[in-house]
Amino acid sequence: MSIDKSKTSQFVDGKKKRRILSPEKKYQIFLESQSGKTPVGEILRREGLYSTDLARIRNHVKEGALNRLNARPGATKKNVPLEDYEALKRELEEKERALAEQAVELAILRKKTNGGSWER
Repeated sequence: MSIDKSKTSQFVDGKKKRRILSPEKKYQIFLESQSGKTPVGEILRREGLYSTDLARIRNHVKEGALNRLNARPGATKKNVPLEDYEALKRELEEKERALAEQAVELAILRKKTNGGSWER
């Protein structure tokens, strides 16, 4: 009987090294546990997991499914970094100020042209 070294625990400083499972692997474990073909205990032993790990995986799958099903169709909202937001806000304020100055100048020019000549 050979030992599969990829599934054995590694020890670092006397402590068991934590193994991180990919999302695909977690989903595969979830599907296998839900199928009922293999006893859950056997799956947990084979993967080196505890029942609480499987419960956490099941909760994550449920949350992910609910979030995805709750999503509205259409374009998703994008978050803008705060620095970019502040720069755009300053730029908008400057342009609004310039527009207000132009509106005042236009009003003065209209008064001059409607009230008579350009000369004083």
